[in-house]
Amino acid sequence: MKDPPKYPPMPITVAIVEDNQGIRSNLARYINEAPGFRCTVLCGSGEEAVRAIPRSPPDVVLMDIQLPGMSGIACTAALKQTLPALRVMMLTVYEDSDAIFDALKAGASGYLLKRSGPVRLLEAIKELHQGGAPMTSEIARKVIDSFHATKLTPHPQDQLTAREEEVLQFLAKGYACKEIAAKLHLSYETVRVHLRHVYEKLHVHSRTEAILKYRE
Repeated sequence: MKDPPKYPPMPITVAIVEDNQGIRSNLARYINEAPGFRCTVLCGSGEEAVRAIPRSPPDVVLMDIQLPGMSGIACTAALKQTLPALRVMMLTVYEDSDAIFDALKAGASGYLLKRSGPVRLLEAIKELHQGGAPMTSEIARKVIDSFHATKLTPHPQDQLTAREEEVLQFLAKGYACKEIAAKLHLSYETVRVHLRHVYEKLHVHSRTEAILKYRE
């Protein structure tokens, strides 16, 4: 009996939201030339992104933080309303901690400096896709301090079930959904459902926010 055919893993799909055409083209070229990555959506404005990205959701969005018109922060918030599980990484010229912090509060999961080279770009995309949160410790501390300052007593209906607690514990240890499914002997889709319920009950929009709330 012949072994079933082996198919190559699906590439990580990426959308780019960047108003500078040169930067946008270079980012797309870096991504498309790298094995295992594919740029699927290119947008020159936030307004275009909120129309185009929901029609073909990518695995990761690279979002310019300083867009004309609708800002990258506002665009991120709008996209997260439609696609709560969407992973967004902000692109910024310099480390403006206040702007980056606002972007994380809007639902972004990390950020990358525009001057970063192709290798770091691809590493950050892969890290985000695997559930990581590319950011400096200074920014992470600011996020944690904010959650401590606004900590509220959860409503009884927002209490996590024992299974949801287990999923969140593995999430906080850095496990991906497929790994959590294997650990708990559940299907991948069941873990995703539990994770969605965790997000809803904790009133968060990203893996990073869920982990930070759990660690409180």
